[in-house]
Parts: sequence; C-alpha cells; structure tokens
Amino acid sequence: MAEMRRFKQVDVFSRAPFKGNPLAVILDADGLGDAQMQAIARWTNLSETTFVLPASDPAADYRVRIFSPQTEFPFAGHPTLGTAHALLEAGMRPKAGARIVQECGVGLVQIDMAADGSLAFQAPAAELRPFDPNHRALLEAALAGAALTPSPATPPVLANMGIRWLVARMASAQACLEVRADAAALAGLMRRCEVDGVAIYGPYGAAGPADYEVRALLVEQGALIEDPVTGSANACIARVLQAQGFPDGAASARAYSARQGALLQRDGRVAVRYRDGQPWIGGHSVTVIDGTLGA
Repeated sequence: MAEMRRFKQVDVFSRAPFKGNPLAVILDADGLGDAQMQAIARWTNLSETTFVLPASDPAADYRVRIFSPQTEFPFAGHPTLGTAHALLEAGMRPKAGARIVQECGVGLVQIDMAADGSLAFQAPAAELRPFDPNHRALLEAALAGAALTPSPATPPVLANMGIRWLVARMASAQACLEVRADAAALAGLMRRCEVDGVAIYGPYGAAGPADYEVRALLVEQGALIEDPVTGSANACIARVLQAQGFPDGAASARAYSARQGALLQRDGRVAVRYRDGQPWIGGHSVTVIDGTLGA
C-alpha cells in the first residue's frame, strides 16, 4: 500500500501564484528508491521535482535530490529556493538561524533568508570555458539570426554548474525577446557543445523593468522548450558577468535585477547580489498546492 507523503507545489521567483516557475516538493522522501523518484518526476511533468531526505553531512539542514522527467540533476536553482521555502513553511528550523544549508549533488549550498520573505542561494562555483568560434554559425542558426552582442569583450561562454548552460549575450533586452529559436539547430548546438540548454540575456536601458531580460532555451525529445524562470541559468550569467569584468558598469558588480518568462506570460523576478565576490541568486516563492501524495 502506498505511503502518504507530504507534498507541496511551489511557484518560484514570483510573489504571485502562476507567474513564476512551478516546482513539486516531496517533503518526506525517505525510503523512496531511484526508480520511484524518477517515476514521480515523470508524473508531475514539471521541469523539476525535489525529494527531501535526511542530511548525511552534519552541517546541512537536509539533503535534496532533484529530478526532471528524464534525469537527475546534481544542482538546480529554482528547486533550491522552492525546496527551502516549502520546508520553512512546513516548520523547519535551520541550525544556523537565518541561514539554511542544503546538501545536494554539488555539495553544500548556502541559502539566506531575508526580512521580506525572499530567499537567496550562493551560486556554486562554475567551470567557465570559451565558446568555440567555429560553432558561431550554429549558434546564430539556433537563435534564428538574432542580434548577438557585437562586443568581443562579451563572447558566449560555456558554464558548468552541475547543469551546463551556454551563456550568450544579446545586443539588447529587445533582441533577447525577439529570438525565435530553431529547434533542430538548437538541438545540434546542445550536442556539439555538450550543454543542457542555452541561456540568453540582454541589457535594458535605464527605464526597463529590470537590468536584464533572460531566457533559457532547450530541446527535450525533439521539442523546443523555454523554461519560465531559471535559477541555475541566472547564476551562470552572474558568474559570466563577473568573469567578463561587469561590462555594464559598477552597479552590476554590486547588484542587479533580471526578468524572465515574459513570452510565456510569466513575470519571474530574480535579484542578484555580490557579497565578498560571490553572487547570490534570490527571489520570492509562493505555495499553490499543499497536501499529500501516495508513493
């Protein structure tokens, strides 16, 4: 007989329901095997489902495993914030007061709680590799000829943070919004570069709704998918901006904001702050389903 387990569905990077990126959280996952977790993730059919387990590291408050419908990830951004939100709402008291420590496939991830109810995770270290210029034509085809930044100071970068993103800067936020990706070329680019997706971003002017517009594009089972709001992609962009010397000025070296999901009728909002040289990726979450799941 199936055991009833606490379950929440959380909308991440949004203050309002249905405007962010949904996440399923199984709060009592002890005893579930790999195949069961993968089956539940396929059933929820969300970009990620998380499974909360007792920590194996004494410094951690909990351990989490993160599954997409197809595979397990060692780390992902919106699942990190959404899981912490769900646990706090369920009564978890972090060992370190206002700081949560999550154990996952990349090790320990620090999560801070702000007075306004938002959460922010310290971006894990990222391996940054140069993009092979021989693949530029394929990148341009994948983005259907959209206006990549002409500046040689901000070339595309391959960023591996457990999830691997090809980070590409567009000439502007509007150029980012105008991209209509080609699924076949994007799939070929992902295979060639060995990445999980392409994260594109472009700067707004002073009057924009945020400092940057961000989009995360990928192909799964031949279908083009755009992720509504992506913590790991924004974390990789933050690392790339830092490595490229903050090309948009001193303000971005301290803090900046990003919007994601506009073309999906979402309004994801991501706040990035640098502390002691480390980017922290933050946002609000809201619970939309709270109940139990038989597994």
